[in-house]
Amino acid sequence: MSDKPRTRLIAVELDRSIGAGPSPEAEHERRVAIYDLVEDNSFALLSHPHGPYRLRLSTADGRLMFDILSEAEARLSLIGLSMSPFRRIVKDYFMVCESYYAAIRTATPSQIETIDMARRGLHNEGSELLRERLAGKVEVDFDTARRLFTLVCVLHWRG
Repeated sequence: MSDKPRTRLIAVELDRSIGAGPSPEAEHERRVAIYDLVEDNSFALLSHPHGPYRLRLSTADGRLMFDILSEAEARLSLIGLSMSPFRRIVKDYFMVCESYYAAIRTATPSQIETIDMARRGLHNEGSELLRERLAGKVEVDFDTARRLFTLVCVLHWRG
């Protein structure tokens, strides 16, 4: 028996139509976020508090869809969140990420650190927004929200 809590995700999938990330860096971030998310997360569906859970993320009609399944893959909940509140943060986050990846090739360490601080700040802002939007439906800790926000960015870019 695992010593990991039952209120956690044991699998995360992105909609098959998403395909690879928009860049090698984004694809790497997506894979790392999924791996890290499955390895260490706190995720509790408030209407079905007995996990563990499987999560399928997709977009449909301008909504971020959380298809939450049981360990046996029975649907427990389908939650749709409007993507509108995320658009500005995701757009700004991608612009800062592009600056960051360009800077690591040519900028000074202090310039890279400044851009990275802005990148982390936007990521934190998006993570908190995601936690707020899920409130009352799903409870996640901050680190789980950060990893989920990385995936939201990938979905937003492709969706």
